[in-house]
Amino acid sequence: MLTMLAAIAVLLILSAFFSGSETALTGASHPLMHQLEQKGNRRAQTVNKLQEGKGRLIGAILIGNNLVNILASALATSILIGMFGEAGIAYATIIMTALVVMFAEILPKTYALQNADRTALRIAPIIRPLVFVLSPITFATQWVVRIALRIFGVHLHSGEDFVSKTDELRGAIELHQGEEDDETVQHERAMLRSVLDLAEVEVGEIMVHRKTVAMVNADEPAAEIVSQVLASPHTRLPIWRDQPENVIGVIHAKEVLRAIHDNDGDLDIDIEALATEAWFIPETTPLLDQLQTFRDRHEHFALVVDEYGSLEGVVTLEDILEEIVGDIADEHDISVPGLRKQPDGSYIVDGSFTIRDLNRQFEWNLPDEEAATVAGLILHESRRIPDIGQAFMFYGLRFDILRRQRHQITAIRITPPQPAN
Repeated sequence: MLTMLAAIAVLLILSAFFSGSETALTGASHPLMHQLEQKGNRRAQTVNKLQEGKGRLIGAILIGNNLVNILASALATSILIGMFGEAGIAYATIIMTALVVMFAEILPKTYALQNADRTALRIAPIIRPLVFVLSPITFATQWVVRIALRIFGVHLHSGEDFVSKTDELRGAIELHQGEEDDETVQHERAMLRSVLDLAEVEVGEIMVHRKTVAMVNADEPAAEIVSQVLASPHTRLPIWRDQPENVIGVIHAKEVLRAIHDNDGDLDIDIEALATEAWFIPETTPLLDQLQTFRDRHEHFALVVDEYGSLEGVVTLEDILEEIVGDIADEHDISVPGLRKQPDGSYIVDGSFTIRDLNRQFEWNLPDEEAATVAGLILHESRRIPDIGQAFMFYGLRFDILRRQRHQITAIRITPPQPAN
C-alpha cells in the first residue's frame, strides 16, 4: 500500500508539473523571450519554438496531464475499494478531486501565472522532448478534433490572427501605469501612441496653415527681404512672386547671411538666386512616409498642397518630431498660448488649437478624423457657424464660444466633467 501511495504522490506532482507548464508556457511574454533569444539565451529560444507550435504544445501537455490524473485516480480507487468495498469508489472520487483541484491545478497554475517568464525558462528544456515524443498522438488527436468541429460547421485556420500586432501594442501602452497623476507616465504613453499613429496621421493635420506661414515677396527690395528674414524666428521662408500662391522657391537665412558677407556687408544681393527649389507634397501624405522622405532627401521643409494644387501650408521635420515628443521650444520660438487653464477647472482654447494636442495633453478621446482643430470639430458637430455665447455638449465636454472673427471661431471655453465627490 505504501508503494501505491508513493506512486499516487508522484503522479500528483507530475500533474502539478503539467498544469504549471501549460500556464507558464502560454502566458510567457513573447517580447521578453524574443529579446532574451537575441542575447543568446538558449532556454528562451526553446520557449519561442514551443510557442510557435502552441497546438502541439497544449496537446502534449494535456495528454500527459490526463494520463497521470487517470492513473492516480485508478490507484486511489483500487486502494479504497480494498479498504471500504464499493463505497471506496465514492471516497476515491471525492479525495482525488480535492487533491487534483487544489494541489495539481490551482496551486501550480497560480504560481506559474505569477512567475510565467521565470517558470517557462526553467521547464522549457524538459517539456520540449515530451512534446516531440507525444507528437504522433498529438497530431492524431488534432485531426480527430478538426473532423469533429467540421461536422458542427466550425473550421479552424492555422495561423489566423484576429488581433493585429498594432492593437496588442496599443493595449500594452494603455496598461503602462505609474503613480496616480504621474505626468511622466502620461507623457510616455502619449509618445508611444503618437509613434503608432504616424502611419495614420496625414501632414494636412499637423501642418502650419498658410494663414500663419511667414513668406516673403520676391518683388520687394533686397534690403526689405533681408530685414524680414532676420526678423523671422524661422530659418527657411517661402518666397513668392505676383501672388502668395505662386511660390518660386525657399530661402534659407544662413544663405542670405553668407551672401551678405561675400558682398562685403552690402544688402543689395540677388535674393532669388539664393532660393532653392520649392518641394511640394500632397496634404494626404502619411507622417511616417513624410518622415522617411525627409531622411532620404536630407531636407527639413516642404510645402503642402491640396488636390487642386493650391497651397495649404508648410510642414517641417520639427513638426513631425513634435507630433511624437510634444512641443519643442527653442530660444527663437514665439510663445503662442493656445491653452490656458482657468480657476474653475475649465480651459480657454484657441480655435486653431489641434485636437491631437488636446488629446495628448489630457488623454481625451476627441475624434480628429473629420476636423484637425477645435474650431473645426465644433463646426463639424454643430453643422452651423455658432454665435458668440452659444454652448454645445460633445463627447462629455462643454464647449462655449467666446470669440469669433467673421466666420472663424477664435476662442472657446472647454469645461470637462467635474469629478464626483
